Amino acid sequence: MPTWSARRRPGRTLGLLLLVILSFLVLRRWSWHGLVPTWLRHRHSGLQAKGQNFMLEDSTFWIFGGSIHYFRVPREYWRDRLLKLRACGLNTLTTYVPWNLHEPERGKFDFSGNLDLEAFVLLAAEVGLWVILRPGPYVCSELDLGGLPSWLLQDSGMRLRTTYKGFTDAVDLYFDHLMSRVVPLQYRYGGPVIAVQVENEYGSYNRDPAYMPYVKRALEDRGIVELLLTSDNKDGLSKGVMDGVLATINLQSQSELQLLVTYLLSVQSVQPKMVMEYWTGWFDSWGGPHNILDSSEVLKTVSAIVDAGSSINLYMFHGGTNFGFMNGALHFQDYKSDVTSYDYDAVLTEAGDYTAKYVKLREFFGSVSGAPLPLPPDLLPKTAYEAVKPVFCLSLWDVLPYLEEPVSSEKPVNMENLPINDGNGQSFGYTLYETTITSSGILSGLVRDRGQVFVNTVSVGFLDYKRKEVAIPLIQGFILLRILVENCGRVNYGDNINDQRKGLIGDLYLNDSPLRGFKIYSLEMKKGFFKSFLGDKWNPVPDVPTFPAFFLGVLSVPLSPYDTFMKLEGWEKGVVFVNGQNLGRYWNVGPQETLYLPGVWLAEGINQVIVFEEKMAGPMIQFTETPHLGRRQYVD
Repeated sequence: MPTWSARRRPGRTLGLLLLVILSFLVLRRWSWHGLVPTWLRHRHSGLQAKGQNFMLEDSTFWIFGGSIHYFRVPREYWRDRLLKLRACGLNTLTTYVPWNLHEPERGKFDFSGNLDLEAFVLLAAEVGLWVILRPGPYVCSELDLGGLPSWLLQDSGMRLRTTYKGFTDAVDLYFDHLMSRVVPLQYRYGGPVIAVQVENEYGSYNRDPAYMPYVKRALEDRGIVELLLTSDNKDGLSKGVMDGVLATINLQSQSELQLLVTYLLSVQSVQPKMVMEYWTGWFDSWGGPHNILDSSEVLKTVSAIVDAGSSINLYMFHGGTNFGFMNGALHFQDYKSDVTSYDYDAVLTEAGDYTAKYVKLREFFGSVSGAPLPLPPDLLPKTAYEAVKPVFCLSLWDVLPYLEEPVSSEKPVNMENLPINDGNGQSFGYTLYETTITSSGILSGLVRDRGQVFVNTVSVGFLDYKRKEVAIPLIQGFILLRILVENCGRVNYGDNINDQRKGLIGDLYLNDSPLRGFKIYSLEMKKGFFKSFLGDKWNPVPDVPTFPAFFLGVLSVPLSPYDTFMKLEGWEKGVVFVNGQNLGRYWNVGPQETLYLPGVWLAEGINQVIVFEEKMAGPMIQFTETPHLGRRQYVD
């Protein structure tokens, strides 16, 4: 596929020829005949803003959209979720594209499996949906660093979301690769993509007036020809509007609607109105309540938006799950990391089930369309499996000899700057720092985000944003000081995204004297992590395990696997892996009390369950048919 420079537009004839060839290669496997009316099979102008209306070719077009993120839903369930979106009376899918997942190491791209963007977009077309793509480079989306790759932070002078050369060079390389995949999917070349968003909510960040024009050019110079949009909330709309790009708004209440629509009219005259993000719920943070937005309130606001003559996108239609360590965080007064579930109190639940919002919105959009809607697909079955009792255990301290050689360094090194992963540092998970000390005293240092402190193998406390010091007791003889630091999620929204390096930041002090001579172990727990210590290295679970520890159990699935929810009652904090898939974090501070386990990740027969627990293990791992999301709070 072609790679185009951001600094030079390709020759028009050559570019069009390449696009035609690429479109043929991509689309030859797909039958588009039944996806569009006859009069649209010869495409010319694509989606346009004409006066107060969107036009697709020569017909007025209303965007009734819903957000589903392919990277938060098992690939095997994409079709189910998209069919449910279509059956709700919606005609457009919107999705973000997460740079950090697609380019985990500089210049190494992953669009396979659950990250197969092209397959997701083509599947949307197959079920009869148009697509609005939101490729960033920054996307927010409650993702770690807003979807930006952590290796950008290796540069101590990095200025994210600006025209700083270190950032734009990386964006150029990424967009060269990404847009070569996206261009053939555009409407004018036979694909379903009718619009592309320029960055995301930049008005609320607004650090560099040259940045948004740069992103716009970067898209256009690589062959993006469809309608361009911006998207801003009430905090950024006044600074997010740009020439040649249609402004859209993000909101949740009817009171915001009138205010923002009035402002849009004043800055871009008569243009189609669109709410790019109508927030159907809200995300949750560890230690907080579970946010809920009443279905009747949702219906009233959606109805008001459409009655005002505005197109709409439901964010989220289906939230899915922050599998693994992909979740982000907020840090205004306090640091708050997002939970594993991205249920969002959305139109579909985390597991894709219908809600009262779905029923009401389907009736509403059905009445607007004036045509019969497709029947909603049947629900996927759920089950509660027999509880699993862990039978084997391995302390973290016993695992260390089987890991890759630790990094030796005189001073602590933050995760992003560790000389691992071909020089790309560590993105996610835990990092263990070890050094020796010869005295007791007060330990202090800047830990991001949460560090459990050990003297030899005994836990003596935590260092985090609020706990700045830990008392180190007097112990005779050789003392090994260890700090297990967790990246709980980099901030995804706000002014401090440049300060999201994780691990030990700067020196670690004992009685105000800096410590030296560290061994640093990377515990990213990526796929393949457990292969180094499986087999005969495990021990039976003792009466009193030494923590942190890995626990191994077996889930027996007698028949075809079904979706389920894992409940770790009596456990405190950690991560769960099933057949090598990282389901995400659990933590007894709530509000999330269960982890979603898709049936498609299970096998008939024996399934491996590994739990990494930091502090306290329960006797069993339980399963339930329904999620437990803790105490509820209604969103204002």
